[in-house]
This record gives sequence, C-alpha cells and structure tokens, in this order.
Amino acid sequence: MPIFHNSTFPTFLLTGVPGLEWAHAWISIPFCCLYLTALSGNTLILFVVLTEPSLHEPMYYFLSMLSTTDIGLCISTLVTVLGLFWLNAMEISFNACLSQMFFIHLFTFMESSVLLAMAFDRFVAISNPLRYATILTHERIAQIGLAVVTRGTVILIPLVLLLKRLSFCCSHVLHHSYCFHPDVMKLSCSDTKINSAFGLTAIISTAGVDSIFILISYVLIIRSVLNIASPEERKKAFSTCISHITAVAIFYIPLISLSFVHRFGKHSPPYVPTLIANIYLLIPPVMNPIIYSVKTKQIQKSVLKLFFLKNIRDDAGPFRITDCNILKEIKTFKPD
Repeated sequence: MPIFHNSTFPTFLLTGVPGLEWAHAWISIPFCCLYLTALSGNTLILFVVLTEPSLHEPMYYFLSMLSTTDIGLCISTLVTVLGLFWLNAMEISFNACLSQMFFIHLFTFMESSVLLAMAFDRFVAISNPLRYATILTHERIAQIGLAVVTRGTVILIPLVLLLKRLSFCCSHVLHHSYCFHPDVMKLSCSDTKINSAFGLTAIISTAGVDSIFILISYVLIIRSVLNIASPEERKKAFSTCISHITAVAIFYIPLISLSFVHRFGKHSPPYVPTLIANIYLLIPPVMNPIIYSVKTKQIQKSVLKLFFLKNIRDDAGPFRITDCNILKEIKTFKPD
C-alpha cells in the first residue's frame, strides 16, 4: 500500500456531482449563471459605494467589505468548479489544494467577522445615533477591516501547516469540486486528532464566537428599539436591520449544515454534502447584493443613477443642462 509522505505530496482528484458525471456540461450552466450573478452583483455594489459620495458612511463601508469577501470566495472556487464541469479537470496538486483551502476558509472567516462588524454598526446606529459618526470613524473602520484579515490569517496558517505533516495513502478522491479542510483531512492515514481538534477550535473561535456576539447585538438592538416611544420610529429603526438579518441567516445556516454533514453525516447519500457545499459557497455571494439592493433605498437610488447617466451618455452624447430635471426625479425617487 503506497504511502505519500511530505517529500512526495499526492495529487488529489476533485468530484463533481456523484452519479451525474454524464450531465456535468448541463450542470455547469446554472453554476456559471450563479458565478456571473455573484461577481457582477458584488462588483456593482463595490463600484457604487466607492464612487457615490452619499454612500461614504460606515454602514456602506462594511457592505463593501462584505462584497469584497464574496468576490474572493467566488474567485477561490471558480477555476476548479468550472474546470471540472467543462473540461473534466479533476486533478489538483497538494500545494494548490492547500492554497485554495486557505483562501476559501479565509474569506469564510472574514465574512463571518464582517457580519459581526455590521451587527455592531446597526447597534450603534440605533442605540446611540448622536455618537454614531464619532464612534465609527474612518480610522476605526480601517482598523476593523485590518483585524478581520489578521484574525483569519493567524488562525488559518497553523491549520494549513498541520496538514503538511500528514501522510496520505490509498484514496485521493475528494468529495467536492474544491478543497475543504475536513475533506482533505479524512484522506490521511496518519493520526488526525490534532488537526480535527484545531479545525473545530478554528470554527468555534470564528463563526461560533461571531454568531454569539451577533445574537447579543440583536438582543441589545431589540431592547433599544422597544424603548423608542413612537411605533412608527420603532418600525423604521428595526427595518434597517432586515437586510443584515437575512444575510446572517443565508451565511450561517449552510455553514452549520455543512459542518454537521462532514462530522456526523457518514451515512448520508453522496449528493447531500455536494449540494450543501455548493449552497454554502454560492448562495451568500449571489443573494447578498440582491438583498441589499432590494432592501436599501440608497443603494437602489445610486444604481439607478449610475445606469441612467450611462444611458444618457451613450444615447444622447455629452450630458446637457436640460437633463437636470430628470436627475432631480431620481434623487427624490422612493422605491415601494
């Protein structure tokens, strides 16, 4: 039985949808559409936030961070997923697999941290609106962004290095179309107790801790909202949180489901982990721009303004003074 030590790292084989290998070309169509939607939607959000001065506020800076992590998450898996479905490119080297795994988990941990930062943003905006601008200054937002990247990197480097000490034998077939830590770890014929314990610790110390603090933030937000005298103001204050609550749900539910399937779903059908894994990676990047575009009026206005100005320049040449009346209508536009 051949054993692959650190000196001769194995080549892993990626897996598409078990039992439907003949339909990979057709399955690639919805995947391609989801990737295009996620990349274009998040890029649009980033562009609008960066170019529209009225969106240079803490809430939208955090939204741009969320879009950045979603773009990174999509790019991390794009090559292997579509390469497998289109070209049947199943092989991936050990070092390439570790690199992909690092970035997938890094952007996942970063997204969890950004969602926590957004919960803190909503708490400050609702409970202490007069000090909102002084608490969440540009410098502090930059520090939060740096902390988000640093925390994920510091936690993941030991996780990757611990995999390098393992030996791999027999099967090198992964259960996903990308490299995922529990999936790679299961293929080792060495003792993986330390890897498993560290992996669980990494999840608990990031997504686990973040989810607890997000829950605490919303308990405090609800308490602050209930102290508002006017029912109309209470409704308005809580409505600013709907987009964030939805984003938290579509991120944490697939993440928790995938972790449980990998650790306790040994007897589940082979397509179940594949389905949940793809939902976990693609649904949040696809849905987040849609959620914030639909629920946030300022984003709607900015997107409409961007496309309207582009159409004017394309169809009517240079912008004219007579177009100002139409622009005024856009500025006062109130979506239903």
